[in-house]
Amino acid sequence: MTDATDGAAAPATPPPAPGEPVGRPRWMALASPFSVGFFFTLGGLVAVLVGLAFSNLSTVIIYIVFALFAALGLDPVVRFLQRRGLGRGWSIALVYLIFAVILAGILWLIIPTVVTQITQFVTDLPGIVDDFAKSDVYAWLQSTFGASVSDLLAELEKFATNPANLAAIGGGVLKVGAGIATGISGVIIILVLSLYFLASLPAIKASFVRLVPARNRTGVSSMTDQITDSIGGYLAGMVVLALCNSVLAFLLYFFLGLPFPALMAVVAFCITLIPLVGSVLFWIIGSLLALFTDPFQALIFAAAYLVYMQIEAYILTPRVMNRTISVPGALVVIGALVGGTLLGLLGALVAIPVTASILLIIKQVIVPRQDAKV
Repeated sequence: MTDATDGAAAPATPPPAPGEPVGRPRWMALASPFSVGFFFTLGGLVAVLVGLAFSNLSTVIIYIVFALFAALGLDPVVRFLQRRGLGRGWSIALVYLIFAVILAGILWLIIPTVVTQITQFVTDLPGIVDDFAKSDVYAWLQSTFGASVSDLLAELEKFATNPANLAAIGGGVLKVGAGIATGISGVIIILVLSLYFLASLPAIKASFVRLVPARNRTGVSSMTDQITDSIGGYLAGMVVLALCNSVLAFLLYFFLGLPFPALMAVVAFCITLIPLVGSVLFWIIGSLLALFTDPFQALIFAAAYLVYMQIEAYILTPRVMNRTISVPGALVVIGALVGGTLLGLLGALVAIPVTASILLIIKQVIVPRQDAKV
C-alpha cells in the first residue's frame, strides 16, 4: 500500500525563462550591460554623497562624540549619588550645578590673569628678545653656529617691532577671538547634548541591549556596563592627571620666578589631556619659554618636570588608570597613533577606551567561542 505522503510531490522549481542560463539569478540574465553600468554608477554616486555628508557633518559628529564621552565620564558620579539615596534627576542636576560652579570659579580666577599675561607677553616680547641676546646661551649659540644666529634674532626682533606685523597679528587675534567664540558655542552645545545623553543613558543602554537576541541580553548588558564604566573611569583619570600637571606647572613657574604661571597652568591642563605625548609636548613648550627668561631656571624647570613625568608614568598613571582600564602598553601606543592619524585630537582621546572595549569583546565573546570548539 502506498503511503499518502509518498505521492505528495515537493514544490517544483519554476523552469528558467527561455534563453536564461541555468544556475544564474534571473536579474543578472535580464540585466543589460547598460543597466548594470547604471546601477554601479548610481551606487558610486550614493557612496560619494554619503562621504560628502559625513565630511560636512564632521563638526556635528565631533560634538556628539565629545558629548557622549562627557556623559559617560559623569555617569559614575551620578550613580555614586544615586547609591546615596538621590534620584537620578536630582543627581544629574547636582553634578551639573557643581560642575558649573567650579567652571565659573576657574574662569573668574584665571581668565583675567591669563588675558593680562597674554597682553604682557606681547608687550614684553622685544625686551625678552633683547635679554636673550645678552645671555650666555646666545653667546654660545653664536660661537657655535656663527652669524646666522644673530641674523635670525635680528629678523625676529624686526618682526616683533614692525607695526605692519603688529597689525597683522591684530587681525590674527580677531580671528583667534572668532575661533574662541566658536569654541565657546561648541562647548555649550556639548554640555547641552551631554545633559540629554546623561539623562537618557540607562534608556540608551536598554535599547541597545534589546537589539540582540533574548538569550544573549544578560551577557551583552554586563559587557555594555563594563565598557561604559571603563570609558567613564578613563576620562575621569585623564582629567585628574591633567589637573596634576596644571598645578605642578603653576607651582614651578611661580616659585622659580618665571613669567606667566597662570597662563602656563591653563596650557598644561589643555595639552596634557592628549594621551602619551601631552606631557612631553608641554615639557618642551615650558622649557623653551623659560629658556628665554633665565637659562638656569629653565634647566631647573626641565629637570623637575622630567622627574614628575617619570613619577606620573610609573606611579600616578598606573594607580589612576589600572582600576578602570587595562590595555597593554604596545596597544596603547598603536591605538593612539591610529586614532590621531584618522581623527586628530578626537581620535587620540578616544583611541585608548575604544581599544579597551575591543579587547573586552575579544576576551568575553570571541575567545570563549573559540575555546568551546573542539
